[in-house]
Amino acid sequence: MPSKPAPIKKAAKKEPEKKEETAPEPAPEPAAEPAPVEEAPAEAAPAEGEAPAEATEGAAPAAESEAPADGEAPAEAPAPEPKPPTPPPPPKEPTSAPVDLFVEDKNDNSVTIIWSQPETIGDSGLDGYVIEVCKDGTEDWKAVNEDLQKSSRYVIKNQTTGDRLKIRVVAVNEGGRSPPVTLPEPVLVKEVADRPKVRLPRFLRQRYVAQVGEKVNLTVPFTGKPKPEVSWTKNGAALDPKRVNIRSTDRDSILFIRAAERDDSGVYEMCLKVEGFEDKASLTLQIVELPGPPASVKIVDTWGFNVALEWTAPKDNGNTEITGYTIQKADKKTGDWFTVLEHYHRLNATISDLIMGNTYKFRVFSENKCGMSESAAVSKEEAKILKTGIDYKPPDYKEHDFTEAPKFTTSLSDRATTVGYSTKLLCSVRGFPKPKIEWMKNQMIIGDDPKFRQICVQGICSLEIRKPGNFDGGVYSCRAKNDHGEAIISCKLDVKQPAVPDADKK
Repeated sequence: MPSKPAPIKKAAKKEPEKKEETAPEPAPEPAAEPAPVEEAPAEAAPAEGEAPAEATEGAAPAAESEAPADGEAPAEAPAPEPKPPTPPPPPKEPTSAPVDLFVEDKNDNSVTIIWSQPETIGDSGLDGYVIEVCKDGTEDWKAVNEDLQKSSRYVIKNQTTGDRLKIRVVAVNEGGRSPPVTLPEPVLVKEVADRPKVRLPRFLRQRYVAQVGEKVNLTVPFTGKPKPEVSWTKNGAALDPKRVNIRSTDRDSILFIRAAERDDSGVYEMCLKVEGFEDKASLTLQIVELPGPPASVKIVDTWGFNVALEWTAPKDNGNTEITGYTIQKADKKTGDWFTVLEHYHRLNATISDLIMGNTYKFRVFSENKCGMSESAAVSKEEAKILKTGIDYKPPDYKEHDFTEAPKFTTSLSDRATTVGYSTKLLCSVRGFPKPKIEWMKNQMIIGDDPKFRQICVQGICSLEIRKPGNFDGGVYSCRAKNDHGEAIISCKLDVKQPAVPDADKK
């Protein structure tokens, strides 16, 4: 009985080339009298798990040519090559702990916290945060947010005043919860007292001016925690609630007057109080209106084509200073008023260029920052410009007294000269009547000595010493004298010998 041929297996790890790869053919039908294969016993089957050394694609055609023995089942087709196993996905990891957790704000029933995202997030990303609290002294942590918090800020609400809370934040993703970040100390649920401060706007630091009938709506911001107690006074007294309305919020206070009146003017003071601390600020409110007319207007004088007017300031200035006046004239024939001066600041004026033969009346309006008064003061008298000649009477002037005692305006200066060289001494003097000038040498009047030449023109006095000698040096004085007094000045004259050349030099 011939032995059964061993099945042919492909190499486990060798892949056929793509160009020579062919589909496996089905096993051939058994022949009637298959010839026995002699070499089959010599080819032992490979050990289990080992691939034959010559199991290559080249051996496949030879195997197909072999037919199974009589009564034996045909050889099975080789199994397809198994695919390498897919590596399992990496395990999902949570993020690192959030960082920089601290309290941003708190009051009597809530605490506001903020934090920063974890430094390491990973491939799983970040889904949100869970905020947990527990009372100090316990470890009963409870989440306060039903849904994951997306932002890095959260307000823990509905807390009991006076409780001490421990707070922590956990980051969450598909990998689970991160390590928590916890506040280093428990937080006391209570409003943080902040010293109150009035932030008075710049435009209210000066006088605030409004007109009668206008709305006054002034907002004064402030700071302080808890909410400061706000109070207002006017000139040191309580406000009239029928005239002034006050509305205060957590951040500012509003002073509102629906229709201002002059009686609303004054100094308003705002006071803030928080737990024994207080701050104050004041503002000055001035309500103004149009002024009244001048008290009276009169014609002081009329000459030529001119009229002099005078008037008095108005009794009612509209609660602000008068800025000027407007003067108008009207011809008696037509009655039409024309402006001759406006924004005029004085209480008197001269109206010129009037027409000869006409009769005029005048009126004056007063002005302030609100405008011109509604009515004017009209002169009771009339000014008639006569056609007759003009009689001019020159005013009497008192002659000015120009008398003055002598006074030197330029003093004498000490001088030095050389024997034989003429020199001059100069000074200037003023006085009225014209003073008499005398020159002296060593307290002796020079007089008409021909060696000296004396000149005085327009107050400039000079003394020329002609070719002085060795004895002409000394103290020279000039004296000016008139009916109102005298003055004297002096100087020293030094007369030097001329330089003698050295006899040895040639």
